Amino acid sequence: MFDVEHADVRDAVERALAEDIGSGDITSQLTVPADLQARGSFIAKQELVLAGSELLPLIYQARGGATVQILQTSGAHLEKGAVIATVQGLARTLLECERVSLNFMQRLSGVATLGRKHVDQVKGTKVKVLDTRKTTPGLRRLEKMAAAASGVTNHRAGLFDAVLIKNNHITAAGGVKAALAKAQYFPGPVEIEVRTQAELEEALACGATRLLLDNLTPAQAAEWIRFINGRASTELSGNINLSNIREYAQAGPDFISCGAITHSAIAVDISFKLDLIQ
Repeated sequence: MFDVEHADVRDAVERALAEDIGSGDITSQLTVPADLQARGSFIAKQELVLAGSELLPLIYQARGGATVQILQTSGAHLEKGAVIATVQGLARTLLECERVSLNFMQRLSGVATLGRKHVDQVKGTKVKVLDTRKTTPGLRRLEKMAAAASGVTNHRAGLFDAVLIKNNHITAAGGVKAALAKAQYFPGPVEIEVRTQAELEEALACGATRLLLDNLTPAQAAEWIRFINGRASTELSGNINLSNIREYAQAGPDFISCGAITHSAIAVDISFKLDLIQ
């Protein structure tokens, strides 16, 4: 599930290691014998949905290598106390990679844990929960991998792989009809946001196949979706959270997008325990 070979992933790991270690881990160099061997365990300190354990071999490899055993993979629901992975090698290597390893898994597992909560809230409906582009700069690919591990469906990766005509595009293009006409030659998916009943009717008349309905109440969303009556797929967004997503899902959309899954995820608690090899 985690494409650790992707250039964006490798770049993120390299930047994180350079940021943290810099010219060297001076504490470990001064206090830990160069040839001391150790083993360590990554342990869930709370219930969580895991994401990012597949990064561990990449992290340790970049710092000279260690033996990594991944016991739990991304998407696993873990109870407090579960051992996620073990690592064995030079104590200095284990120590200098500790924080970067934890930072990635804690952050990405936070995304996966929150994503799973949203997915669980719409069970029994036809709705697919989508993530958004509201991601940490430089970590989008990883955060979207974490969202996917939770059962969330990835929306577009960026501005380059799908057309999403939003309110400001409509204004700049000169209206719904003009915006759709200019986008008709794009070979991939085209979605348009509609803000009023008039825009909704105009978009449908122009053959729009996917509609973004933003900032509606659940009752309004249900009314608009009944009017659309399957003529286009529908996505709801705006002010949707864990407390109301079920109500929005019952309005009958095909998709609900939630920026909170990435922009408001709280890092989970994972620890690293080091033991010496006698």
